[in-house]
Formats: sequence, C-alpha cells, structure tokens
Amino acid sequence: MKIKNSLFALAALAMLAGSVSAGGKTEAPKKPEATTLENLQTAFNGESNAKVRYAAFAAKAETEGYLGVAGLFKAAALSESIHAAKHAKAIEALGGAPKAEVKTPVVKTTRENLKEAIKGENHEAKKMYPDFLKKAEADKNQQAMYSFKGAMAAEKMHSQYYAKALANLKDWKTARKFLVCQTCGYTTMDMNLKVCPVCSQPREQFTEIQ
Repeated sequence: MKIKNSLFALAALAMLAGSVSAGGKTEAPKKPEATTLENLQTAFNGESNAKVRYAAFAAKAETEGYLGVAGLFKAAALSESIHAAKHAKAIEALGGAPKAEVKTPVVKTTRENLKEAIKGENHEAKKMYPDFLKKAEADKNQQAMYSFKGAMAAEKMHSQYYAKALANLKDWKTARKFLVCQTCGYTTMDMNLKVCPVCSQPREQFTEIQ
C-alpha cells in the first residue's frame, strides 16, 4: 500500500513539474487551434458588426458636417457587407450556418470613431485575416482563402483612408466619391480604375458611393 501511495505521489509531482516552466511560472494549457469553419464564423460575426457600426458612424459624420468621412464610412459598410456574404457562403459550403451576434454600436465623435475604426481594421488586416488565411491554406480550402484574401486587402485600404481622414479632418467636410467592388469589397477613391487589383473584376462591377 505504501508503495502504491508513493507511486501516486511521484506521478502527481511529475504532472505538476510538467506544467511549470523553466522560470517557475505555471503554464496554462494551450488552446486548441481554431478550425477554418470557426475562423469563418468569427470573421462573419466581425464583418456583420462592422457593417452596422460603420453605418452608424456615417450618420454621425453627416450630422457633424464631415460629408467626406460619411461617404467613406458608407463605402466601408457596403464593403463589410460583401465580406460577410462571402464568408457566409464559405461557411455553408462547410456545412455550417452563418451566425452573428450584432451589437448596438457605441457612437462617439467622428474623430473618435475614426480612431476606433483604424484600430479594428489594423487588427483584421495585420493579425486576424493573416492567421485565418494561413489556416485555410493549410486546409487547402480555396473558398475560404479567397474570402479571407479579399477581406484582408479591403481592410488595409479602409485603414489607410481612415488615417488620411483623421490626419486632415477639416478637409473631409467636402463630399468625396468612393468605388466598392461588388465581388471582393475592395474600396478605392481612384475614379479612373479600370480593373479591381484584388479580384480582376472590371470597373462596371464597382458601386459608386458618396
């Protein structure tokens, strides 16, 4: 009996030692890697909320007289809705059902809203979508890869435009025109654009927003 108890005690100590790092700190169990389906659901939820948030930000910008910023947020809202739709199709292709918990957005001043928007877009373009894309590539899921790539490229442009507006907010009181690709959501102010640089769709496939 004493031998058994000793063995149990040694086993317990071994397990405890395995959970402690070289620095003496207890290491938390590693979280399992999310599946591509889970990543698509996360992206779908994020884009669905972004659409509602940017629509609210656009309305606020209009009331404050920043017509150019209002147009930018409207264009971004349309872009996010396109991303959400593409993610939804990829989710359904994997046998899932798109789900989103859309929350009422917190609307502040246009300056603050732009800062919040930049923060969100940078996270998606630099961290979230690159990670999701890497997993989709490992899974060889072409539809998810295409959906993630398109969204990532658009988020980068949104962030750049938000930063430009924030840097010279007074210059954005004048209305401005934007083009949004109906296929991938790419957003631009280049009215001379002939072909989408992301998905190669012709100019006719873009929607003009002001």
